[in-house]
Amino acid sequence: MKALRSNFDLVIFDCDGVLVDSEVISCRAHAEALTRHGYSITSDQVLARFLGVSDREARLTIENELGRDLPEDFELEVKQATLRFYAGDLRPIPYVGEAIAAISLPKCVASSGTSEKIEHGLVCAGIYDLLAQNIFCASQVKRGKPAPDLFLFAAERMQVAPERCLVIEDSPVGVTGARAAGMTVLGFYGGSHCRPGHDQTLRAAGAIKTFDHMRQLPDLVAQIDQISSSVAGFSPL
Repeated sequence: MKALRSNFDLVIFDCDGVLVDSEVISCRAHAEALTRHGYSITSDQVLARFLGVSDREARLTIENELGRDLPEDFELEVKQATLRFYAGDLRPIPYVGEAIAAISLPKCVASSGTSEKIEHGLVCAGIYDLLAQNIFCASQVKRGKPAPDLFLFAAERMQVAPERCLVIEDSPVGVTGARAAGMTVLGFYGGSHCRPGHDQTLRAAGAIKTFDHMRQLPDLVAQIDQISSSVAGFSPL
């Protein structure tokens, strides 16, 4: 794969569903834990309602609906189950390592997951070393996605203006947050959790283009430079 250059200054990757094919695993862990605690829900329902949402934001929503608090150690319970499932089931998104290596730009991760979950996932998938120095998570900001806080925090830490950032996201919540931060977004719908029509959902949320295979990403990064340089003014294609 030929290395390509871009006029952007930073590529920001979401983690779950973009770097690692983990959304189905995470939804399974959450669904089983919630059902045990009296909130009956399936993995597919977790996916539909909370894709891209931070654990903190999802918990607040669920507790409001339950009318009571979940156990204090609920996040720990879910995390332990997720990491246990990761050990046997987690895989990287196909060709994501090659795609990352082919993009000659600074890169970072901005994910709704916890830092431990992100790092463990990247290690299990064999791509941790590609991104290890620049990982940012929802616990570092006041508001998770779809608020722009995490994306703005990542850009600030990487010393890049928001309008010079290109975000790779798989969830409408993440796309919304990145667009609110003034960033350009590519929507990825190649994860095992993506259902028919997910590409259209991402474009409706503000992704300028969508793609379903990581082999496409380096060329797309280069092509985006030929689209309008006005991040705020484009219409999704």
